[in-house]
Amino acid sequence: MVDKSPLYSSPTVTEAEFHTLLQRYLDNQCTAKERSMVERWYNRLEETNVKPLQSQNQEAVEDAIWQRLTDSNLVPAPEARIIQHPASFWQASPLKWIAAILVLGVAFQLLYQTKQLQRLFRSSSAAVASSWTLRENNTRQTQKFVLPDGSRIVLHPGSSLQYATAFAGAKRRVFLEGEAFFDVHKNPKRPFLVFTKQVVTTVLGTSFRVKAYASSNEASVAVREGKVAVQARKGAKLDATPARPAATGVLLLPNEQVVYSTTSTQLKKRLVAKPVLLQPQPFAFEERPVTEVLSALEQAYGVDIVYDKVKLAGCTVSISFDNESLFEKLGLLCKSMGTSYTLASTQVVFHSVGCGLNHK
Repeated sequence: MVDKSPLYSSPTVTEAEFHTLLQRYLDNQCTAKERSMVERWYNRLEETNVKPLQSQNQEAVEDAIWQRLTDSNLVPAPEARIIQHPASFWQASPLKWIAAILVLGVAFQLLYQTKQLQRLFRSSSAAVASSWTLRENNTRQTQKFVLPDGSRIVLHPGSSLQYATAFAGAKRRVFLEGEAFFDVHKNPKRPFLVFTKQVVTTVLGTSFRVKAYASSNEASVAVREGKVAVQARKGAKLDATPARPAATGVLLLPNEQVVYSTTSTQLKKRLVAKPVLLQPQPFAFEERPVTEVLSALEQAYGVDIVYDKVKLAGCTVSISFDNESLFEKLGLLCKSMGTSYTLASTQVVFHSVGCGLNHK
């Protein structure tokens, strides 16, 4: 429980009211003054006379505050206000100039609170930055290194990654600008979060690629293995995981990717350009049902292939594949049957035509 916190120092704020205030903070329903009170408490957590909450609420509040601290557009500039000329001001009715004085008083109070909040964020950000490590790749080659938790990173040219030096806490957070491949050490109890300007990616332990340059209006996340949860950065639920993805996010499986556009603010799932082989197996078919070939490709690449079973019933094919990509294999199969395929989100749609003369 918090001891001698700025919130508890006032006899008008009880412990129950404090927890209610924290929940309102998480729901983004606080006033500016209440937000400032909560964030002052958070800023004092490192002091010896202030103890953290003994509940999961502590982590949720820290996540919410952290997201605000890392948002460069957090504190808006004070709005411009039009002030009457002194002569017309005093010529107005007493009620009007009394109201004007009250408005000015509120404006000065809001300005004061804004300045106080800005100082709080600057001091908090400075304290956080001192315990973080920044890796920048200013070369023309990819750079490989290992994070404190054992996760392996491949950082692309022109990219940077910031991460906690000791990786303490319930979550492993990193901040990426540019492109990187992550091979995350598995730890179901400590989710791994990749923050970019556009999206937040959460994993428990898997390999994936994130591409999100600051100058781009798009960000993409592609999965090689495992499961990955992706959300838009704005309004992200930081307690979401691949096991419990956010309602507004997407869950990605191997060979799937999502592209986020800041223009449309939408997450669009699709297959990666070159799906990797997940389960190697021989691809030699001698007068085998076409449905068997398609099933083998589905299993090997983890990709859902949709086709008309009725039209393909009784159709056989003799074909062998070698080192071709998935889409090259599908192209060869379509050529042998005189048909085609299209892509729809994360599915391959095989346009079945039955067993025509072009079928071998």
